[in-house]
Amino acid sequence: MKILHTEASCGWGGQEIRILEESSGLIGRSHEVTVACPAHARMAVEAARFGVPVVALPIEFKTVAGFMELRRYLASHAPDVVNTHSSADSWLTGLACVTLARPPAIVRTRHISAPVSNNFFNRWLYARAKAVVTTGESLRRHLLETLDLEPLRVTSVPTGIDTERFSPVKCAADKTAAKLALGLDPAQRHLGIVATLRSWKGHLFLLDAFAQLNRPELHLLIVGEGPMREPIEEKIAALGLSKRVTLPGQCADPERWMQAMDVFCLPSYANEGVPQAIIQAMLCALPIVTTPVGAILEAVSDGDTALVVPPKDARALANAVGRLLDDKALAAQIGGNARCVASADFSREIMLNRMESIFRQAKTS
Repeated sequence: MKILHTEASCGWGGQEIRILEESSGLIGRSHEVTVACPAHARMAVEAARFGVPVVALPIEFKTVAGFMELRRYLASHAPDVVNTHSSADSWLTGLACVTLARPPAIVRTRHISAPVSNNFFNRWLYARAKAVVTTGESLRRHLLETLDLEPLRVTSVPTGIDTERFSPVKCAADKTAAKLALGLDPAQRHLGIVATLRSWKGHLFLLDAFAQLNRPELHLLIVGEGPMREPIEEKIAALGLSKRVTLPGQCADPERWMQAMDVFCLPSYANEGVPQAIIQAMLCALPIVTTPVGAILEAVSDGDTALVVPPKDARALANAVGRLLDDKALAAQIGGNARCVASADFSREIMLNRMESIFRQAKTS
């Protein structure tokens, strides 16, 4: 198939990484896949690392120029399927396809759990799509209930992760080696988060929880980059934690950081599908503390594959982290269970199989 992904976002996070991982995987299956994004988008640079071709189009905003450029591209390249991902590119694609004699099939992917308004415009836009994909079942239910979509047209396909790349350390010596390789003190224990530095990921609540733990031997790893870096750095200074927190920035090898962690935490309070970082941590057999936000509970269950606490509750967060640090048997059991579940249900191959099937059906329907 000839597949075009459109992405208006110029940021960098799970949504953009999923598009490139999925595109790379389908290219590996002999499909012709291209990503269209603004010339200054981070994806335009990162795509080469994934082996994915990029075309620069002015689709960051809903403009006449963006509409004309995208329409021209669709008319001249004639993809079988266009997979849209954000608001502006979805609108530009929908409008462009209405004006084409032979438009491609549209697949709309909804990545986040932010509510969708039930209005004429959204109903019109989603009606243009042959298929709608969400990154979690709770997001799917919201769209069905809000926009009254046909259930067979809406499918949940959580992001799949490479089960070999993200794997657990086999012994204590490997954990020590993982820490040394990153310049970390192997005598310390490490609590960590891997996430774009956005407000709703809950970094500030994690810092409050970390301060409450009062464990001098514990070090916090905040892996990622984003608009919340300055407030996070200010919070670290205000809490007097500068020597106990490491912020390495955006890393192309999150698996190495996870393999050095003793406990993983994702205290999100909004906008989540099934987060990639949760699945990655599960595959690394890490004991996890997280929240029941978005579609997170479609990946983990409290007491079995994670400890789940209320969002924005630093005290509950601290208690759960402390419990996993103190009870090594519980931590090992939760981590082992998590690895089994993630390997069975959230592999990269499962995601590629399902998306390939959706694209084929959209093309022929």
